[in-house]
Amino acid sequence: MTTSQPSSVSVSPGPGAEPPAAPATDTLSPTARTTPTRGRNRQVDDRRRLMALLDDALIAHLGVVAGAHPVVLPTAFGVDPAGPDDGGTLYLHGSVAAGWLAPALEHDVCVTVTELDGLVLARTGFHHSMNYRSAVVIGRPRRVTDQGERRRALDLIVDHMVPGRSATLRPPTRKELAATVVIALPLAEASMKQREGGATLEPGDLELDGWAGLVPVRRVASPPVTEDYVSDEVPELVLRRAAELGRV
Repeated sequence: MTTSQPSSVSVSPGPGAEPPAAPATDTLSPTARTTPTRGRNRQVDDRRRLMALLDDALIAHLGVVAGAHPVVLPTAFGVDPAGPDDGGTLYLHGSVAAGWLAPALEHDVCVTVTELDGLVLARTGFHHSMNYRSAVVIGRPRRVTDQGERRRALDLIVDHMVPGRSATLRPPTRKELAATVVIALPLAEASMKQREGGATLEPGDLELDGWAGLVPVRRVASPPVTEDYVSDEVPELVLRRAAELGRV
C-alpha cells in the first residue's frame, strides 16, 4: 500500500481535555462491515463522539490473523484527527520482531476501544447488562516510514497517556527507533455504540421481588509513585493527569 505523505499534524490534547476537532465530515458512515446488526438503537452516528471516546480511552485491542490463528493484542495508541489518512489516523506501535506485524500489513485488521461505565443489574439474569462506549475500526494499515511522521506518531502515543509528556523527554535513539515499528490505520471505516440507562423490563418484572439498579463504574488513578532513583519532584503535568483520571 502506498504511503501517503503526512499533512500538518496537530498535537493531541490527550484524554481529559476537550474532544479534538473532527475531520471534514461529522457523521460516521459505517460500511457493511461496521454497521451494527443488533442494538441499532445504541449506534452512534456523530463522529465527534467517536473522537471523544478515543481521546478518553487508554487501551485499544488490535485483532489480526497471524498465520493459522487470530490474535487480539492490547496496545497503547495515539490519534491524529487531522492525520494523513482518510477520516484521520489511529497510530499503533510495536517491536519490529513482533509476529503480528507482517500479517497486519498484508490484510485488514480490526481495532476496538471500549470504556466501561456501569454494571446494569436487573431482576432477571437475562437482562443483566453493562453501560459502555465502544468503537470498532476496520481497515488496511500502512507502515509509517516517513521519519517525521514516525516521530510525531510516537509523541502522540506518549502524550495520549500524559498530555505534554513527550516534550519533556530525551529524543529516542537510533537504536530505539530501529527497534520500533509504527503503523497507521485510517479512521474512515469506524462505528460506535453506546449503552446507558437502566435495565430492560419484561411484562411482569415489576411484580418480582429483589433489588435492581446500576453500579456506576469509573477509572481512578492513585497519586503518582516516584522511582527510588529519581530525586525530582513529580511534574505538574503528571499530577494534573492523575487528578483528571480520578475526576468523577
